[in-house]
Amino acid sequence: MNRRSLMKSVGFGFAGLSLANMIGAPVEEQVAYAAQNVKRSSSPSQLRITDLRIAVVSRAPMRCPLIRIDTNQDICGYGEVRDGASERYALILKSRLLGENPCNVERIFKRIKQFGHHARQGGGVSGVEMALWDLAGKAYGVPVYQMLGGRYRDRVRLYADTPDGEVTGLKKRIDQGFTFLKYDCGIRSIRDVPGALSYPTKDTDWQGKHPFTGIQLSDKGAALLGQRFAEAREIVGWEIPIASDHFGHIDVNSCIKLGKAVQPYQLAWLEDMVPWEYTDMLKEIKNAIDVPLLTGEDIYLLDGFKPLIDEHAVDMVHPDLATAGGILETKKIGDYAEQAGIAMAMHFAGTPVSFMANLHCAAATENVMALEHHSVDVDWWENLVTGIEKPLHKDGFARVPEGPGLGIELNLDVVKEHLERGQELFAPTDEWNRDRSNDRLWS
Repeated sequence: MNRRSLMKSVGFGFAGLSLANMIGAPVEEQVAYAAQNVKRSSSPSQLRITDLRIAVVSRAPMRCPLIRIDTNQDICGYGEVRDGASERYALILKSRLLGENPCNVERIFKRIKQFGHHARQGGGVSGVEMALWDLAGKAYGVPVYQMLGGRYRDRVRLYADTPDGEVTGLKKRIDQGFTFLKYDCGIRSIRDVPGALSYPTKDTDWQGKHPFTGIQLSDKGAALLGQRFAEAREIVGWEIPIASDHFGHIDVNSCIKLGKAVQPYQLAWLEDMVPWEYTDMLKEIKNAIDVPLLTGEDIYLLDGFKPLIDEHAVDMVHPDLATAGGILETKKIGDYAEQAGIAMAMHFAGTPVSFMANLHCAAATENVMALEHHSVDVDWWENLVTGIEKPLHKDGFARVPEGPGLGIELNLDVVKEHLERGQELFAPTDEWNRDRSNDRLWS
């Protein structure tokens, strides 16, 4: 077979195959397969960042700023600032990115990570990191998971939130095909029940740090919340895992009381019982109850997770990739937890752009248990992207993308339709091109 006929056979006969399917094939066929996806217009060593622009999508179900990084070649990369965060967290990085080769992902990340922080403040660095991986994958013609070392799985299990606080919402999710559920059933649901809570007044700061709110859960209140999970088990049975979202801002003693009340119902985890930085408090709760403890959606970088992992203060870590530092940093968190025998679940509430970033990371990280899907009821959500088989999830699982980079492109018409009021579609951001600053952290 000559080269032309070989390439022709590869282009058509192998089009639906993955790289994994080619293992064991003749070398010339493997080379031809790899070459079919490489953009001939791309020269990775000469690739340079020329622009960064933002498009803010509304109600997806949250406010989600999308990032587009342009280059001097015919490719661009997409990322996403964490839901509810300001796009400025990404825009301040623009002057540090212009002229850089986006394929040098870790080098750039080390330069910009100082501009991130915990919770939503990590959204800019994390979103840019996603876009860099998307660009690198497109430049080299491979999916992101392959650049992370390959994959442990080709499907990722999803868990679905039930934010209505009603047990009927659990049945709805089962009917939608999900086999892993998270039930939102917090102290606010019993705030009007006499004798359920103590200390709440009209001036109570329900959003204050848990040890300082003064809100205490009574035996009656704990029993009422326990009964909610008894009802949940009656609806879904015992085979389907049920996790709990955070219950509210109560102190350690109330957390322990609550944990013992729900213990008979075999929950997958209790989430964010106290703020993540209180390692000793989390360890105290963990050692007092027989329900797995989980936290991490607001932690930035592996360094933020290390105390929890080193002290075995939690049973599972729960990073949000769009806060934690992006794809590679989240994989590092999972790998570090794995060494301590700790599993990882992944928090997510955004558009399909960040969803794909999560899938690549989950595929490449051994100890991943499940990934959250927070947009199940947004009927236009999947239409934001093209270039990938749909539906994006089926029977409680999502397939890992096989296309180069994140494996998707944006449907600009749909994005434009759902822009936040007053926003333009990837409008120029020239005012962020220059930021004169000495960023060095050492002398």
